[in-house]
Amino acid sequence: MRRTDTIARVRRALHIEGWSVTQIVRELHVSRNTVRKILRSGETDFSYEREQQPIPRIGPWQGQLKRFPPANASKPSQSQRFNRGQFGARMKLSADA
Repeated sequence: MRRTDTIARVRRALHIEGWSVTQIVRELHVSRNTVRKILRSGETDFSYEREQQPIPRIGPWQGQLKRFPPANASKPSQSQRFNRGQFGARMKLSADA
């Protein structure tokens, strides 16, 4: 989220320089909520990692989608499927299923 140097600058501005939260927000270009979070916590580094990767919407069709690029590579460039052609082909596959 925020790097250690930003956290140090915010704390230094409040405790040493005596700036208000509003002045820190304006001078350091950090959101008010971020400044409040930094000042309330004793953290020196904020990080976030997902516990579980969400399943993409195209999950059920991933196997079919992986077939298109190799099929395109074997064709001449004029007849390769691009976005519109792939969309039509995918719609046809999904209608058949």
